[in-house]
Amino acid sequence: MRPVKLAVVGGGPSAFYVASRLLSLLPHGDPSSPFLRVHMFDRVWAPHGLVRYGVAPDHPEVKNCTHKFDATALDPRFRFFGNVNIGCDGLLPVPSALSIPLSSLFSNYTHLLFATGCPLPALHPAIPPSRHCIPAISFVHWYTRHPSQPPPPALDSFTHLTLIGNGNVSLDIARILLTNPSVLEKYDLPEQALDVLSRSAIRHVSIIGRRGPLQAAFTNKELRELMNLPEAAMVPIDPSVLAPPDGTTLTRQQRRTLELLQKGSQKAYGTTPKSWSLEFYRSPTSLTLPSPASPTDMSQLTLAHTSVDPVTGRAVLSGETSALSTSVVVTSLGFRAEPTAHFLDPSVNHLRTRAGRILSASGTAIPNVYASGWAANGAKGVLASTMMDAYAVADTILSDITPGKERIQTTAASEYLSNENSADLMLNPRPHAEDPPKEVAQGIKDGTVTQYEDWKAVDAEETRRGEIRGKERERMNWEDAKAFLTSRGRV
Repeated sequence: MRPVKLAVVGGGPSAFYVASRLLSLLPHGDPSSPFLRVHMFDRVWAPHGLVRYGVAPDHPEVKNCTHKFDATALDPRFRFFGNVNIGCDGLLPVPSALSIPLSSLFSNYTHLLFATGCPLPALHPAIPPSRHCIPAISFVHWYTRHPSQPPPPALDSFTHLTLIGNGNVSLDIARILLTNPSVLEKYDLPEQALDVLSRSAIRHVSIIGRRGPLQAAFTNKELRELMNLPEAAMVPIDPSVLAPPDGTTLTRQQRRTLELLQKGSQKAYGTTPKSWSLEFYRSPTSLTLPSPASPTDMSQLTLAHTSVDPVTGRAVLSGETSALSTSVVVTSLGFRAEPTAHFLDPSVNHLRTRAGRILSASGTAIPNVYASGWAANGAKGVLASTMMDAYAVADTILSDITPGKERIQTTAASEYLSNENSADLMLNPRPHAEDPPKEVAQGIKDGTVTQYEDWKAVDAEETRRGEIRGKERERMNWEDAKAFLTSRGRV
């Protein structure tokens, strides 16, 4: 068997699950295992992707998967390189990252996996981003100290916030805004975010969905958490909105959703300092910003009324509209891939793939180039489904690198180069066995590129600093982490 040197672009759950399965199925020291090295690259300095920079701070149990990722990183055949941006100009800039071309990976590795996720927000065509319209991921990146460094929201000047979309991300944001900071301070929420939240003037959060409660994207677990907030109550929903159409057979989850919505929040509306509402069958059509001379900060959000087509399940406009006064709109409509990503299929907003293999422009598989997770399938699923997809992709890679497995038809090199129009994108069958690309090696010497042992030192220090404050951790940004690592002589 030929030596295998796999480059993984992306350092989130999908990347780690693929690496974990490959390394476990090809045990180190087993004479039947091929020579294997796995090098993982991430544009941000810390690993774990959305687990670090997307999970709500008051959901620490979701982060338990990092124990498995830590175990993967202990394998001597594995290396992590953070602060490395691979071949993408990107609309989500990370100022600290070292940028290298994708060709550097092709010339240094035998196999390549894209696990880059869908890092950009899906924007509403009628409501462009502005001071009064913020993508949800920018809000989340603010309170997780993402290296893209989004500015803090002006919560001290906003009284009413409207979320467009009713998935779990929306409910996470609503819950954070409606929870007393004294409750949140024990979690993995940076002091800078707690300070902004402590000065928040938000008194009501509206959550807008274009379809009805039976099609709501949130889970019942997230809904219950909102219902049980001690300082915020839900505005009761008109019973007619909660009545299922005649002849509808409800799933168990749908029945439970309706029961929760009918019962309402633990605290009665009107008895709490804050409130929230679920607005079903509404679709935004425009946002009129306040004029500079306006005595209030309120914008006017125009909402088209909708119904659900019983055949297609899609929202259809009824012809009615209404207006909602709001200080700020946060759009939470899903995620998409970078428009400049290599091998992108713009029609589906993720990479061209079939069964984990990257496809050429003509639709045939490119040898030894793969994709997993959201990069391959779009922004859908939870950690469990991400893990199962990653394991399936790892098995595909395994079938290619071990003898005796049936191979599928792949694109010949000449056809591949013709389709992709780049002679630089040819994997190297015999690269140096251990070394990363020379730019990365220099970045390590310069203190720009981080490795997993750097992360573990920062991880321990964040936990230590958190313990002093009586909280889970006090997370660092890159400037903090670099200063800490420099003081230890690690960078």
